[in-house]
Amino acid sequence: PKRACQRASTDGSVPKVAICCHLLNPIGWQARFGHPMSHAEVDHIYRTFMPLQIAAVARYAAPIPGVLAVLNQLRDQGLRIGSCSGYPRPVMEALVPAAAAHGYQPEHWVASDDLAAGARPGPWMALANVIALGIAGVHRAIKVDDSVPGISEGLNAGMWTVGLSVSGNEFGATWDEFTAMSEAEIAARRTPAEAKLRAAGAHYVIDTLADIGPVIADINRRLAAGERP
Repeated sequence: PKRACQRASTDGSVPKVAICCHLLNPIGWQARFGHPMSHAEVDHIYRTFMPLQIAAVARYAAPIPGVLAVLNQLRDQGLRIGSCSGYPRPVMEALVPAAAAHGYQPEHWVASDDLAAGARPGPWMALANVIALGIAGVHRAIKVDDSVPGISEGLNAGMWTVGLSVSGNEFGATWDEFTAMSEAEIAARRTPAEAKLRAAGAHYVIDTLADIGPVIADINRRLAAGERP
């Protein structure tokens, strides 16, 4: 529960106290401690868990198979690659070098607590990448995300949006867990994850970032025909 509380609260879409009260069960909290959960207690949980998350992100920093090859191909085609995360800056400062050691280095990144305007589902982090990377037209940018707030972020920024139905939050499995699943198990998780991302407004939904190539080709075709996100 604490991990989910921290992750959701850094997402920026729901106040921390609301998430923790829901996840930790206010009735149980009241029975255990004799009073409702306070903001100070929520902040204490948050501060206590943060070092644990910082230590954990490095263990899961390796890109899944196929991603680095695709990103290198995209760079060779002249695409710029930035990142906007639901993680706060202290977590990102641990994750970024860990990912770089595995070969993944975005040209620019923004943490969830970097901007005074806020985080997702607002457009600000995505647009900060557009500015930093010097992208001339937002309609030519693509926001790839595994979460509903991230898809909303891209839509609010005026970008094409691509949901990841297998390698992310909605699917809810590590790569090792995924590779051990049967096709039936994968389908049982993929279908609702894809439906949720499409319901959020994603223009495309793919399994993992390794599958992005044909999507970019189709977006280029649509742009050439005068379409916009």
